Amino acid sequence: MEMRYGFTTGSCAAAAAKAAAYMLLTGFKKTEITIETPKGIPYEANILDIMCSENEVSCAVEKDGGDDPDITTGTWIYAKVTYAEESVKEITIEGGTGVGRVTKPGLDQPIGNAAINRIPREMIKKEVLEVCRLTDYKGGLRIEISVPEGEKLCERTFNPRLGIVGGISILGTSGIVEPMSSQALIDTIRVELRQRRVLGFDYVAISPGNYGLEFMRKTYGYDLDKSVKCSNFIGATIDMAVEMGFQKMLLTGHIGKLIKVAGGIMNTHSKEADCRMELLVSFSVKEQIEPLQLRRILECMTTEEAVSVIEESGKLRQVMERIAERICYYMENRAGGKMKTDCILFSNEYGELAKSKGAEEWFILLGQEQAQQI
Repeated sequence: MEMRYGFTTGSCAAAAAKAAAYMLLTGFKKTEITIETPKGIPYEANILDIMCSENEVSCAVEKDGGDDPDITTGTWIYAKVTYAEESVKEITIEGGTGVGRVTKPGLDQPIGNAAINRIPREMIKKEVLEVCRLTDYKGGLRIEISVPEGEKLCERTFNPRLGIVGGISILGTSGIVEPMSSQALIDTIRVELRQRRVLGFDYVAISPGNYGLEFMRKTYGYDLDKSVKCSNFIGATIDMAVEMGFQKMLLTGHIGKLIKVAGGIMNTHSKEADCRMELLVSFSVKEQIEPLQLRRILECMTTEEAVSVIEESGKLRQVMERIAERICYYMENRAGGKMKTDCILFSNEYGELAKSKGAEEWFILLGQEQAQQI
């Protein structure tokens, strides 16, 4: 069964703005509106909560994320359109309640601007100008986009981490939300990397998720909140880091994820590959672990269980050091030799399992960076 696509917050904002502008300039009520998304797919939106006065019209469009699990689905995106001062002959776009504001460099918008990205701004302007041409209006208009639930929803997004405060972002490059797409997450990783590069850093610490960050904090006392969460997209993160000119990368993660990288697997999602036990066995063979224990590793359901079997052999450190070495080999291979890489492996039960030879230098780097931020 084909999954249903949805429409971005940018599309919703553009549709609401077009409808509000139409009602302000014509005096006629509009309960439906159609816009053209950058993808070329038309969006026919229902117009809700219409409020009209002589100089101002406000209305909303309900966000429909299709079959993609999206926290903004069902949220109402509002546009308020008012006449600009007589001297202003252009369309100005601002953020109101529930739309975030940029406080850090490296994002789509400069510091101080509302977090309404470039493509949604272009969409809003294009659709409103179409109405101006239709009605032969030559003056300026002020458009304010707001999301009443935005401040609350913001806490469940990457925005606080990116330095966007007070609400959600108005996003979208294609205008549509493709179901189960990983592109949004990759775009977020790109933004975090770019932010760090803009701040002048040529090194970056990455981790698949919160476990890696928490491990570093508890074990070494380093708060890696400024590191980049790469999820399963280790290869894509390396590609983007090289493209941006990073010189060094530290990967910290649980053995269950990173053992796959030791096999050259750069997307660690289970649907892409799951040969964790086979890889653990291959590295254990190199350390001449007994055949019976190798068989037990193959029968394990979790890497934590497999690690305990290797530990019984007395060769846990040797096996893990081989794995760490191989992880760095494949990371540097992916980087085309353009970036130095290090890694730290851990398990929930045994803590640090191994770290590459250059990992110690990272503690100095990260410690200095952390001290500068206090």
